[in-house]
Amino acid sequence: MPKSTFYNLSDDKKQKIFDAAVNEFSTRRFSEASINQIVKNAGIPKGSFYQYFAGKEDIYLYMTEEISKDIHEIIEVFNPDASFFETIIQRAKDTLKVGQIRPEYCKIGALTVIDNSDFILQLLRASMEKHIKMIERDKQRGLIKPGINSEVVIKMIHIFVFNEYLYSGFDETRYLEKMESAVQIIKEGIAVHQN
Repeated sequence: MPKSTFYNLSDDKKQKIFDAAVNEFSTRRFSEASINQIVKNAGIPKGSFYQYFAGKEDIYLYMTEEISKDIHEIIEVFNPDASFFETIIQRAKDTLKVGQIRPEYCKIGALTVIDNSDFILQLLRASMEKHIKMIERDKQRGLIKPGINSEVVIKMIHIFVFNEYLYSGFDETRYLEKMESAVQIIKEGIAVHQN
């Protein structure tokens, strides 16, 4: 997270740094993103960057926290008691809504799926843990079979969500139809059960 010196900057300068980070991380994977490009686009000396942030990880975390605040203003309040499957469909709808207003945020998310840096993998694991807890909760509620591997389900959905978002050509109807179909397949399976 930013150092205390960052918070002494004017709102305009903080916004320029945020915008430069969003621009860089929405066009390059974290592992390929450049601090040099961020400082150039923000119009600050490289030395100043290190007065505000410890490194690339720091500015990335700051950026994602600010994005999260912005997204919560865009999307509807979510029902914490919703089932895992309801949550996935709602998140797909939220992704579309955010993508229409802030497409660069969705690009950042999509780039995390194809980044294998340790830092990004840790962030993805933390995000996956939240969803795994939801699946485990739904197992207790009798909504999901107890023997299902929660981590595999999350990985399948996580990859599908971002890939389909990109492949659908940002067509809202097609994206939601594919998402609902994928969720249905996961819920019901694909094998014919013989008696």
